[in-house]
Amino acid sequence: MFKGMRIAAAVAGSFALLSAWPAPSASAAATILDCDTFVHANDRDLGIASCRNPTDRTWIFRAVVVCGRAPDVVGEWVTLPPGGSGQSQGYCGGIFTSGVGAVGVDERPA
Repeated sequence: MFKGMRIAAAVAGSFALLSAWPAPSASAAATILDCDTFVHANDRDLGIASCRNPTDRTWIFRAVVVCGRAPDVVGEWVTLPPGGSGQSQGYCGGIFTSGVGAVGVDERPA
């Protein structure tokens, strides 16, 4: 009986502690650059990230391409001045590739 009460108290205490933990800010989850990611229409092994910089500072970015059964790849870093735009791409190669599975963006302040 006492063991069950101690477990219930520990669970309730843990829940109270976790619910009091501050939630991450919404801006932490958002990206800074305005980007579109896609797979090339004629080459399913080519992933592309096209980004625009809406800020007043310079940013760099690169495409991060998931290649299925082949190793994932990243594109070249592209520097975007304020208001600038550009593309980065990665190619899934090798005999084991199953094509692009997803394309993401790695962005950082310059």
